[in-house]
Amino acid sequence: MFKAKERVEDPATLSESKAKIISKELLGWRRNKMKLESIGFYTLSDDRCKNGSHKSPLWRTEILLGDKCNFKCPYCRTANNLYNRQLTKDKLFFILGNLFDIKIKNIRFSGGEPTLYKYLPEAIAFCYWQNIKRIAISTNGSADLDYYKKLIDYGVNDFSISLDACCGSTAKIMSGGIDMFNKIIHNIAELSKLTYVTVGIVFDENNINQIQETIKFTHNLGVSDIRIIPSAQYNKCAIFNNFNFEFIDKYPILKYRINNFKAGNNIRGLSERDNSKCPLVLDDIAIAGNYHYPCIIYLREQGGPIGNLNIIENIRSDRLNWYMKHNCHEDKICRNNCLDVCKEYNNRWKEFNDKIN
Repeated sequence: MFKAKERVEDPATLSESKAKIISKELLGWRRNKMKLESIGFYTLSDDRCKNGSHKSPLWRTEILLGDKCNFKCPYCRTANNLYNRQLTKDKLFFILGNLFDIKIKNIRFSGGEPTLYKYLPEAIAFCYWQNIKRIAISTNGSADLDYYKKLIDYGVNDFSISLDACCGSTAKIMSGGIDMFNKIIHNIAELSKLTYVTVGIVFDENNINQIQETIKFTHNLGVSDIRIIPSAQYNKCAIFNNFNFEFIDKYPILKYRINNFKAGNNIRGLSERDNSKCPLVLDDIAIAGNYHYPCIIYLREQGGPIGNLNIIENIRSDRLNWYMKHNCHEDKICRNNCLDVCKEYNNRWKEFNDKIN
């Protein structure tokens, strides 16, 4: 069996024969021990990976409603201001109508802080009546609980809520001086009783020494899963070798991330052995303003768009063209910021069927 401690970042540093042995063991370990759906992200599966193309359904769509936010998180990566203007109601519903025409399966609203967007409930209801399977909100958790319950009534069945600390003082630092810790943890606990709730924990030098306590604290709130990730500015591999949570099997995403850390792999960045192409872009889309982007990370790291949304017939072909021409290893944003789950999908896609030449 492949042993995690044998892993290295760059096989080129090994002898050719040793590199081939490790690569073969790694491939077998991944294929035999883990299906994509076991990671815990509901849009990732082996079946999608085997059949993913520019003609398959859009499995994941994320729309940035605008850049307004009541927090000032120091690690926040906002999109290019040229494209990230607050969407008008007419523009949002024009975009949604076009997306429904090309058969989206799941949608996420983010920002900024999406609960500050006036037309959010109407947009959610519009998605609900179009039978969108998963309607998700990425929020800082600061809105009133009754408002979140209203969103559930309108059709939301997935909340991703930020919680970067286990105490009010550190939470205030991580949110840029905003003191709403008690309200947020109350909202997380109550919403977790009603629907699927994941908590995102961003760590950097301000809270890394509390990361274990924060994970345990979040577990006690009754959440569905826990996502840990270093900030883009920090981007270091935390020391999780001594983290042995008795509840780890309850949280697939948390388990996946901690195992990656223990194997010496950071969440962000490509290695030479990773797929230089991004098949994920073929049936996954991120939107801000009137433009669509390779992914939400690319958008937030100031990367340019693939195309605009005015001609619905061109969206999928534009994304196919980007896939065909783009080398992720040569793109600084992709090379430094591609997330572990995206790499996992792209590498597995190539294993299954590299059928677009």
